[in-house]
Amino acid sequence: MALPWAFAVLSLLPLLDAQSPACPNFSVPITNASLDQISGKWFYIASVYRFPDYKKEASEIHAAFFYFTPNHTEDTILSREYTTMRGQCLYNSSNLRVHRENATLTKYENGTEHYGHLLLPQDPKTFMLAAFPEDKQKMGLSFYADKPEVTPEQMEQFYDYLTCMGLDKSEVVYSDEKKNLCLPLEKQHDEERRKEKERSETGTALD
Repeated sequence: MALPWAFAVLSLLPLLDAQSPACPNFSVPITNASLDQISGKWFYIASVYRFPDYKKEASEIHAAFFYFTPNHTEDTILSREYTTMRGQCLYNSSNLRVHRENATLTKYENGTEHYGHLLLPQDPKTFMLAAFPEDKQKMGLSFYADKPEVTPEQMEQFYDYLTCMGLDKSEVVYSDEKKNLCLPLEKQHDEERRKEKERSETGTALD
């Protein structure tokens, strides 16, 4: 199953219109600062996907959030994802590969390598992933923020990128935080990690 971040299944991306300030710049390499910027908890806000399989799955997601923990040395990101879809909470943990020069994140799933092209708008509290911008039949864009609800200005950045890529606001599928069923599981995982940390610290102190 493609997870929210992984809806962006890409080939190598060409540059779009570099003259327009609203257009995403696909040529900016990923740096340690980039990885630090996307570290932490993020919420899936909205997306547009024209590729039928991804469009269908996006329509089934009610809400989603995830944690990114980058490793600068290994160029990986530990991703812990909580997705509410089809009336249940689904959890998945995986490692994403960081391709700095291509500005992409990749993940192997069911024998396929998925590519997500990272886009960092002006607002550091948001980021986006683009899909197939060179293919009008498959292209897509997903939008994430550090809170489940975004400001009008943040949403406008997403709409600007859509327009630049040739997508339309009428195609957007939005998340609904009120339907989030994963908070109890997140709380359970937080408690388990807290206890594990305490056990580890106690063991270290005894040594």
